[in-house]
Amino acid sequence: MKVLITGAAGFIGSHLTDYHMARGDEVVAVDNLITGRKENLSAHFGQPNFIFLEKDICGFDPGGREADQAGRVDLILDFASPASPFDYLKYPIETMRTAALGTINMLEFARLRSAPILLASTSEVYGDPEIHPQREEYWGNVNPVGPRSVYDEGKRFAEALTAAYHRQHEVRTRIVRIFNTYGERMREGDGRVIPALITQALRNQPMTIFGDGSQTRSFCYVSDMVRGLERLAETDYDRPVNIGNPTEYTVLQLAETIKRLTGSASTFVFQPLPQDDPRKRKPDITRAKELLGWEPRIGLEEGLTRVIDWFKTRI
Repeated sequence: MKVLITGAAGFIGSHLTDYHMARGDEVVAVDNLITGRKENLSAHFGQPNFIFLEKDICGFDPGGREADQAGRVDLILDFASPASPFDYLKYPIETMRTAALGTINMLEFARLRSAPILLASTSEVYGDPEIHPQREEYWGNVNPVGPRSVYDEGKRFAEALTAAYHRQHEVRTRIVRIFNTYGERMREGDGRVIPALITQALRNQPMTIFGDGSQTRSFCYVSDMVRGLERLAETDYDRPVNIGNPTEYTVLQLAETIKRLTGSASTFVFQPLPQDDPRKRKPDITRAKELLGWEPRIGLEEGLTRVIDWFKTRI
């Protein structure tokens, strides 16, 4: 199989690249490196079945030179977007452009190549949810003009575009709503809670907790996420599917677990919650279980231990 992966140098995108390279597939990796890192793909450069295109998909011409370089493809995995709070708040316009122009370009490319496309959406489309846990039928509670809206509304728009291409052009589309995912290759200082707390703990610095730490999240280890994504890509299901770990933790519980696993002498410091920060986040994965036969296997402590060991080599 030949797979085109956008955002391939990012956290999840690079793990998807590893998966397809390990299978012996041909991979066309596309990334503008605004938040991705080339080193995440270093194992694959020089391989005959790997092509890297340093390109912003907002300028990707579906019928132009980059499309010709990609050639025939059997699957498109569209993961191009700043995805952490630090990144999409730093690059708000770029985030919206990627969700709009970038998604249109990749959907057009899918249409012209008659290839299925999987859009990486997010649990952020649910906003600060009033329904718990969140199921796919829930339309969300998003502040359309808040600072987080560039990502939340961008992904909602990308989902609408994807559904429109499916209805009007019969493009074979899949939509995944990704819940909090963690693993090796997360960037220090990207604004996500797990790399922030781990790096602070390993340095015995104060561990920052926003609010009182009672807000909840559900954390999925990256290998479980990749397995779910690939199973979804193999289906013909065009409606959104939640992929995430339904085991719920408070942020304070997470911080206490990381402190224990690292043996850190850090103390906790509490800061005000960012605007529109969700109070609860937990996926209903009934659809993923029934449709894909998927559920996560890696528990939080096992996954955190792996990620802590990886960060130890980086710090």
